[in-house]
Amino acid sequence: MKALILAAGQGTRIRSVHGDRPKCLIRFNNSTWTILDQQIDSLFSVGVEEIGIVVGYEKDQIVSHVARFYPRRLGRFRFIENPSFAETNNIYSVWLAREWLKNSCFVCLNADVAFDGQTLLPAVRSIAPVTMIVDPEWRDETMKVVIANNQVTRMNKQISRDEFSGTYIGITVFAAGVHERFFATVDDLVRKGNRHSFFNAAVQQLADEGLRVGYTETSGLPWAEIDDPGDLAFAREYVFPQLFPDAAA
Repeated sequence: MKALILAAGQGTRIRSVHGDRPKCLIRFNNSTWTILDQQIDSLFSVGVEEIGIVVGYEKDQIVSHVARFYPRRLGRFRFIENPSFAETNNIYSVWLAREWLKNSCFVCLNADVAFDGQTLLPAVRSIAPVTMIVDPEWRDETMKVVIANNQVTRMNKQISRDEFSGTYIGITVFAAGVHERFFATVDDLVRKGNRHSFFNAAVQQLADEGLRVGYTETSGLPWAEIDDPGDLAFAREYVFPQLFPDAAA
């Protein structure tokens, strides 16, 4: 199993409090532990063998961090550069990793998501072709999903409270058998000029075509997607202390 961390984005909305650093290098309160470290640790703990990191904005900071803290496991990382990070969204980052991921089952996650590693276990054990991790609770400014017949049928940020079934936390697991179909859809979207889309546009298209998109739930475990100062304040108060209790706020 492989994992793909999407870390090319600029994070402009959080720069006022985080500075010129990638969001994945946000630290857990008074510690050197970062979101990226927590993701890496969680991925290795559920059996991921190789981790690809798509880099772009301040890429050298990410590469240096991994080289410094994971020297003995450096061979298990692959850095994939998105040179068009300022003009594209994460569908393009996923597209750039298509050959490295070929014929593999993989976990795909946004680099700004801090989460309890136990959240991954049900998702990587799922038998669905695609499995999204969702929180049954509503959260503002995040992608929502609609679930019907025990599968995800719709996903976007415009889903209303009356319609929504859960909040997508930014982590999706793909079975090896869906690789060709998924990346054919991603490729088609990219070549048609949809480089500004989220890769979930491809998942939605597959769901519309009848592919089963499964889901697992967070089951009350802590998580946070950090886009702006408000998200970071929430994470520092309610999420980071649960994930790294030794680091006082």
